[in-house]
Amino acid sequence: MRIAIFDDGAGNVHSLAKVLAARGEVVHEREVAALCDADVAVLPGVGAFDTAMARLGSDAAVLAAALSYGLACLAICLGMQLLFDRSEEGELDGLGVLPGGVQRLTSRRRPHIGWEMVTNATETTLSESGLVWGYYAHSYVCPSKGLHRVTSTSRIEGQVIPATIRSDRILGVQFHPEKSSAPGTAMIRAFLDEVAP
Repeated sequence: MRIAIFDDGAGNVHSLAKVLAARGEVVHEREVAALCDADVAVLPGVGAFDTAMARLGSDAAVLAAALSYGLACLAICLGMQLLFDRSEEGELDGLGVLPGGVQRLTSRRRPHIGWEMVTNATETTLSESGLVWGYYAHSYVCPSKGLHRVTSTSRIEGQVIPATIRSDRILGVQFHPEKSSAPGTAMIRAFLDEVAP
């Protein structure tokens, strides 16, 4: 399986690449065409909304079309937010694969950084127990309703937010599973096994 991480130059994805490498060949791609040619595209979770969309540039529509036609995708934190129409963080349009807008967290402290309980809302690949801890580093949250299914949630200062979402062959994760110990790693690997060609 060829797994392509979108290289937007925003941060270190070494720990993520290490987890992914247990299931296939991992490549870092700056070109959207190469990203779309992989078995699984990975949108990593470091950076700012407008910066990431600007790097995708005019090829954003190509990626959006590939995702809509069934390209498997793991979208983490910012990567998950890029899937939507827009974000309060930026001015540029998102990929628009999923309708709705990303909103600023209502918590007093932003960015919110730290461990939070993740509770399954439906049957998922997250864990058999349905309860894990996820490591968060974010200031924005995705909508709870739309074409996607919210498969798990977290509560941050009373605000219930989507922790994981599913839409066909897309898995969006607001926390960083690659930094969330064994359950997070297991979730990534289970998703890759599910979408493997």
